[in-house]
Amino acid sequence: MRYEGSVYRPPSEAYSLIVQVTIGCAHNKCTFCSMFKDKRFRVRKIDEVIEDLESARRHYRSVNRIFLADGDALVLQNKDLLVILDHIKKLFPECERVGIYGSPQDVLRKTQEELTELSEHGIGIVYIGAESGSDKVLIDIKKGATRAQIIESVKKIEASGIQASVTFISGLAGRDGWEDHAIESGTMISEMEPSYVGLLTLLTEPGAELHRDIIEGRFNTLNPIEVLKETELMLENINVTKTCVFRSNHASNYLSLKGNLPADKERMLQQLRNAMKHTDMLKDDRFRML
Repeated sequence: MRYEGSVYRPPSEAYSLIVQVTIGCAHNKCTFCSMFKDKRFRVRKIDEVIEDLESARRHYRSVNRIFLADGDALVLQNKDLLVILDHIKKLFPECERVGIYGSPQDVLRKTQEELTELSEHGIGIVYIGAESGSDKVLIDIKKGATRAQIIESVKKIEASGIQASVTFISGLAGRDGWEDHAIESGTMISEMEPSYVGLLTLLTEPGAELHRDIIEGRFNTLNPIEVLKETELMLENINVTKTCVFRSNHASNYLSLKGNLPADKERMLQQLRNAMKHTDMLKDDRFRML
């Protein structure tokens, strides 16, 4: 296996075989993100990807899941993705699911038929970063997609038979815009009804534009209690009609929340309210990480 630079994957892909089909991120402009700033985006040659898959087959007895990296591997044309997926099916008949990062732009460039085709050839989940449901926040963070476009992309993924796992970030609007961020994110989830929602809490690293804004005082971050209040308001505004797995148990979070919406909504709200009264339940900043 060959890896270029740092390799990132969703928490749920911790035990997956990770194969880079792209290097870096095609957009790479989000102000909060520093993950791919050291890479110039390119698509790997299909022959190289196939060689890596064959190498993995020689080394691993069983591979239950495979994750296609880097930042938005769904940017590949279907004709190339299908070659990779069919080779995975041939080499790893035991593989239960192939996951992939995709940007809203990647999804919208594909037809509904193309997404269904990917589902039929093994893609089981697309991880997509919404970050916020607020158009103002999306502009501020240079996301490159609007609220309406993100909702449309998630609906397209789900309609194809692929599950969508959508990420949001607590604290991304700072103290000035937390209510708008919370309400709009909650109503966005209600409208697009993804299979999974992951909620992280803002942490930045040197190299991210937003990190400089924080250091130089142009962006005021939320304290732990404010983050919980924001999360509470977001949850209050989520009203889904089908089951949505909700997770806020990332290493960046102050409080771990796990449940299925709508069934566990009130329980998770009670957890938040209890933690706001008993702050010793919260993770210390020294132990938060990306």
